[in-house]
Amino acid sequence: MKEIVLVGGGGHCRACIDVIEQQGLYTIAGIVDVADKRGSSVLGYAVFATDNDLLDLINKYTYFLITLGQIKRSDRRIELFNVIYDNGGKLPAIVSPLAYVSKHTKIGHGTIIMHHALINAGAVIGDNCIVNTKALIEHDVVIRNHCHMATGSIVNGGVVIENGVFVGSGAVIRESILVGRNTTIGCNSTVKQSVSPGSMLR
Repeated sequence: MKEIVLVGGGGHCRACIDVIEQQGLYTIAGIVDVADKRGSSVLGYAVFATDNDLLDLINKYTYFLITLGQIKRSDRRIELFNVIYDNGGKLPAIVSPLAYVSKHTKIGHGTIIMHHALINAGAVIGDNCIVNTKALIEHDVVIRNHCHMATGSIVNGGVVIENGVFVGSGAVIRESILVGRNTTIGCNSTVKQSVSPGSMLR
């Protein structure tokens, strides 16, 4: 199997490891994290490098996944993604075999689709996104880059979600509206009208 390096060693990394193991397409070479975690392990996989080692790792390994979580801001995930992408590293889409993803969808670089997510026909999901456990992305939704659809969130048909948006657990977004970039939608929120960029909805 092809080797993949995981960048970020927290709780989201643990969930990603489980998806990668279930998918069975990659073997995990190791994990990149902060310096004081070097030498530790996550679910049996070594933390073998820090962010400062990324350029060296790109010369040694081909495949990478950003496994740093995203709540509210996406800045650090974007920085890490850009370092890898701009220097020739490959960021494959990772899809749980327990998810349903229509063959009529498009999934971008470095996006992970977690267990029991459902993505319907015509949806387009950009780069470096998280579609978390049991999230529902309906037909013809467009989710741009660096977004996180948290556990159990529902995005109804025809919605457009701009870059860097966080949609909290259990949130529901009404059909055919626009969610502006860098918006945070709190858990269990109901969004019934378009949202301006940078909004905070609770």
